[in-house]
Amino acid sequence: MASANSVPVGVSSGGNASSSCGYNVFVYGSLLADDVVRVLLRRIPQNSPSTLHGYHRFSIKGRVYPAILPVENKKVTGRVLLGITAAELDILDKFEDVEYEKRVVDVSLLDMSDALQAYTYVWANPDDPNLYGEWDFEAWKESKMKDFVNMTMGFVEEHDSKPRVATYESYYNNRHKE
Repeated sequence: MASANSVPVGVSSGGNASSSCGYNVFVYGSLLADDVVRVLLRRIPQNSPSTLHGYHRFSIKGRVYPAILPVENKKVTGRVLLGITAAELDILDKFEDVEYEKRVVDVSLLDMSDALQAYTYVWANPDDPNLYGEWDFEAWKESKMKDFVNMTMGFVEEHDSKPRVATYESYYNNRHKE
């Protein structure tokens, strides 16, 4: 979960995002969907398409969301959410739960030649045998996003009493019984 220091992450080389405006968070999975971000944060923060070099995005057996891990000569496309408040970062930390570790990474912004530092959530178990292949956001949007948004609404309603992993498992186990 939240293993990085709690200082704002700012620009590392000439970008226009300012650390005084909050935190930057690189997202690469379900948080690429505005609907999911809106449910969690109650807004869509300013964001920028970006690339994280030296990582790979995996599918996870039994899950509809992806994981990233460091892999040489690979890259992950995603976006950086800019100006995230401390309260919003706390929500994201709770949403990512114990399956992920928060790390500071350098990302390249696609709409400009700038690079900046951002938090991202890296899969906590690098030896997980359930990681495989490549996770596809477009395929997820088509077949899984609606259910995931509903599960996320349940998490927001219950997050003080139930962690995200438990909310996820409960929601999807109940869906498969129907």
